[in-house]
Amino acid sequence: MLSTCRVRMLSLRALRRVQAFSLGRCYSNHTAPTTQLFIDGKFVKSKADKWINNYNPATQEVVTRVPCATQDEMEAAVQAAARAFPSWRETSIMSRQRVMFNLQHIIRENIKELAANITEEQGKTLPDAEGDVLRGLQVVEHACSITNLQLGETLGSVTKDMDTYTYREPLGVCAGVTPFNFPAMIPLWMFPLALVCGNTFVVKPSEQDPGACMMLVKMAQEAGVPDGVLNVIHGQKEAVDFICDHPTIRAISFVGSDFVGSYIHERGSANGKRVQSNMGAKNHGVIMPDANKEHTINQLVGAAFGAAGQRCMALSTAIFVGESKKWLPEITERARKLKVSGGAEKGADLGPLISPEAKQRVLDLVQSGVDEGAELLLDGRGLEVEGYEKGNFVAPTILSEVKPHMKCYTEEIFGPVLVTLSADTLDEAIDIINNNPYGNGTAIFTTSGAIARKFQNQIDVGQIGINVPIPVPLPMFSFTGSRASFRGDVNFYGKQGIQFYTQLKTITSLWRQEDAAGATPTVMPTMR
Repeated sequence: MLSTCRVRMLSLRALRRVQAFSLGRCYSNHTAPTTQLFIDGKFVKSKADKWINNYNPATQEVVTRVPCATQDEMEAAVQAAARAFPSWRETSIMSRQRVMFNLQHIIRENIKELAANITEEQGKTLPDAEGDVLRGLQVVEHACSITNLQLGETLGSVTKDMDTYTYREPLGVCAGVTPFNFPAMIPLWMFPLALVCGNTFVVKPSEQDPGACMMLVKMAQEAGVPDGVLNVIHGQKEAVDFICDHPTIRAISFVGSDFVGSYIHERGSANGKRVQSNMGAKNHGVIMPDANKEHTINQLVGAAFGAAGQRCMALSTAIFVGESKKWLPEITERARKLKVSGGAEKGADLGPLISPEAKQRVLDLVQSGVDEGAELLLDGRGLEVEGYEKGNFVAPTILSEVKPHMKCYTEEIFGPVLVTLSADTLDEAIDIINNNPYGNGTAIFTTSGAIARKFQNQIDVGQIGINVPIPVPLPMFSFTGSRASFRGDVNFYGKQGIQFYTQLKTITSLWRQEDAAGATPTVMPTMR
């Protein structure tokens, strides 16, 4: 086993050299290495005439160039998946399960390499990048339970001599479009479950940080995924339209912005595809006066500012009920002490935003809050980090006295900004949350079971944390964002993930008992 792991490590390091995924390297626009496609089991250099520069968010140095795949290249990826589907669907479920066992082992052996790539391309701190990989790895581990997850149902003797049973079959070629903020976790929400159910897959990772996905598909290949079963294309709107329109693709998984998610859901659904689309959020934390103060402050600061606020489950909005608003000065001081630096720097609590455009959007939304009357308790604008002067940094920022009509409240900021509101009662806080269109996640901090129970029963949000700031379910459950945060009928991973990537087939059989009359009994053969 040790020699096998060494071979795998060497192979992945070779891939990183090809893809130029190594910390500290920088290139000009013309000398940067190019990210490849992955089609039919081979890394392929694109013939694209349009390329996107991939920048290190902390330095603005070019890391790699990402192609906008040609129509022929995208077609080749889908055709490879279509050719591979018949044999892959007939591969025994235990064989597919063993591939997942292998994959989870290889990922675990290479977490630090994956995290280093994520930090370089996406900007998050190394510990946070390792968490990105680990949360995705948990879905792979859950996929190893496929022999239980994909069980059908049987009912014998529904009428005389007649039985009915169902089983789950794969759909065919499926596709995924993934966001920049979790370059390892979100691809692992998608292709492992799709593959273990017997589908083939085409993934389009974010053009802003595709490296982790490329490493993962290499690991999948080494785990035993056959050629053509998993493919990678790159691009922007043209690639999304291709996925939405291609008649061979049966289902699309998407995580990302409201605009793109709604577009994919509408266009994909109009073309008869099954679509699951996780989109924007405005996650509220309700702080009750009876809450454990120290625990609440620690959890709120980490959930609001971790990953520079670039999480769809970031606790970006706090509602202080009654006397709990007196905790704001302590929360402000705790946030002020967080270290903002390059993600690879020791002790960094948060890194840069993904791009200059993302930074500017955050700055504009903060200013809109000030202009509309919010109080700026902590101003993280104008930060310059020594050694990373060109980085896309915004320090923790807190806006208080925010009202629900303000732009900084109605829009998802997606940066290290906490907006705070006040409420006199729990009922008022519940009304604020339920009147917000989003339904991804919410949390309440309290020591009262009765208050917690009232909150969970009356709140109209898909995922609720009780003294838990970011209530992302482990993969034995499903990610159940709701309302404007999700479009589709079936959510990600867990039981719903299996349902999304399979379809039911129901068999009704009749074997008449009288047909067995007079049949010669089978006797055990004897040696004479």
